Amino acid sequence: MLTRPERARRGRGTVAAEYYGADSENGDRIDDPSEDALFMVIDDLNDTDNTFVVVQPDEDEPVWFASVAVLDEGGYEIVRRDSSRREHEVTTTSSINDIAHDLTIWIAGRAFPGRPPRRVTDF
Repeated sequence: MLTRPERARRGRGTVAAEYYGADSENGDRIDDPSEDALFMVIDDLNDTDNTFVVVQPDEDEPVWFASVAVLDEGGYEIVRRDSSRREHEVTTTSSINDIAHDLTIWIAGRAFPGRPPRRVTDF
């Protein structure tokens, strides 16, 4: 039986992440994770040997990262940092759905080398 991270990676081959990756303390890695994959990685965290996951671009010196860590008293601490925008936010919550959703939106707004710039148009 496959673990959740293995199911999320299934079919992705051995190609490196195009933009970013999610790395858990236990060594699991998911390249360019979807919202569902982030949910599974966070859901697999525990308070003994897999206490955090870090999401960041695949670069030598990434300018942004997000981390999710299990709190001793329950719930999760989420840290989002983007030095290019002078952003640093720390929040806590117990909803994995909210964390995965919010991180997906936050990551979508980050800059990725080689990705075309985003255009915003008024309708």
